[in-house]
Amino acid sequence: MSGETDHLDELIDRLERAAAQLRSGELSPDAAATLVEDCAALAGEASAELEHRARAGAEEHSPAQDTLL
Repeated sequence: MSGETDHLDELIDRLERAAAQLRSGELSPDAAATLVEDCAALAGEASAELEHRARAGAEEHSPAQDTLL
């Protein structure tokens, strides 16, 4: 899970840096638009990572569920 945590932390750091760049107002409109698109992709990746973790956590906590059915 440490590798997954590192990956999620990296995504969060990249999003925070991008937000700081956007807030600075120093980017051209084209650069800002590109950065916003990159942020959307990063957010999608982070969402997928969190969903994967949630599913893995649910499977860990209810392994007997399958045996009851």
